[in-house]
Amino acid sequence: MSKFLRSLGLLGLLVVAGAAFWLVRIDELKAAGPRTDYFLYLVALLVAGILVARWPRLSGTLLVLACVEFAWGLGSWALSPPGSPSLLPSVSHEPPRFEWHPVLQAAPVPGLSFKSATGLAIRHSSQGTRGRDPDPARLAGSGVVATFGGSATYDIGNGEGDTWPERLDEALRDDRLLVVNHGVPGYTTAEHVLQTAFYPEKFGKAPRCAIYFVGWNDLRNAHIPNLDPAYADFHLPSQVDSLKVRRVGGSNVTISPLLTVLARLVSAEVDTVRYAKDPYALQPAGGSDPAQAAIFERNIRAISAINRTRGTPTLWVGQVVNRDRLKGDGLYGWLPRVRDRDLWPLLQQSNALLERTAKALGDTYVALPADAFGAADFVDEGHFSAAGARRLAALLAPVVRETCR
Repeated sequence: MSKFLRSLGLLGLLVVAGAAFWLVRIDELKAAGPRTDYFLYLVALLVAGILVARWPRLSGTLLVLACVEFAWGLGSWALSPPGSPSLLPSVSHEPPRFEWHPVLQAAPVPGLSFKSATGLAIRHSSQGTRGRDPDPARLAGSGVVATFGGSATYDIGNGEGDTWPERLDEALRDDRLLVVNHGVPGYTTAEHVLQTAFYPEKFGKAPRCAIYFVGWNDLRNAHIPNLDPAYADFHLPSQVDSLKVRRVGGSNVTISPLLTVLARLVSAEVDTVRYAKDPYALQPAGGSDPAQAAIFERNIRAISAINRTRGTPTLWVGQVVNRDRLKGDGLYGWLPRVRDRDLWPLLQQSNALLERTAKALGDTYVALPADAFGAADFVDEGHFSAAGARRLAALLAPVVRETCR
């Protein structure tokens, strides 16, 4: 039995080494990082199993554990669609970008500065906005233009200096206007109501005007049964895991897939912030969703009313997406019940509703020409490339200059 267990352990080491070599070849494993620690953990289990082979029960337990950890880790990664979460740790370590917030669920970590795994320079200001702290002299002599939105406003596809709010800021510098980026990945108009009501001021100055680049994230809630008026049944709880602000469980991944699964099971039972209900198990639905559209319109009116009482002009911008990537019957993942081919038509309806409502309220609406943006202006289904960010800023600058002066 001891000889068999040693042979089994050596075979396991060969398999793990082969898998590691393969991942290195496809640039999915680096010299150091969480994924490297995972492979070292597997090696430690296998070596320990070989060394205690004279005690079959202990050795067998260690070898079975190594097999389970290998199968869950590599297996979940291999079977998941590209970019989807799995039990396999990430290639490299990144500091948390977001932290739990009692009102917004998740908010940017103030003062953060690092280079992402994809090589992008990410910086948060001391006030928790995307970008650097403004120069004090310029801040004192400029009116603040606040931008609100989700990941396309946070601009996850671009590094420091290349986001469209920063490009817009450059274009408006001579107009004595300074752009502050309030965008946070995943945020919908539900979060923007809260941001507008309670957190519009940054760096001690209220915004002279506010830009809202919205629509896409609200459609995440399309066709959710019995939709909560504040998106509190699915979207808001899901933000805790989407932005990885849960302390234990959730989307957090340890070097042990087994420990990760156990932590998630415990968290599901004892954590005050429960996991969101799972609409991904439901079949996709076509057409519009009047219930979601009504909530979207109500939030637009609420934001506009809050800004109007403060004398803050509101600019609404309908979103555009990469239509070349959204043509099939599949689901790219963020919207649980909307097929790829249905997203753009649904977003067009949302933009039309936004335009009608904005004009009825006396706000400014900016209609982005869909044909002005091509595949090269995006890095994925709808987040801008550096070229797309420059294009958007150029389209917005004249309107913002006129409205916010």
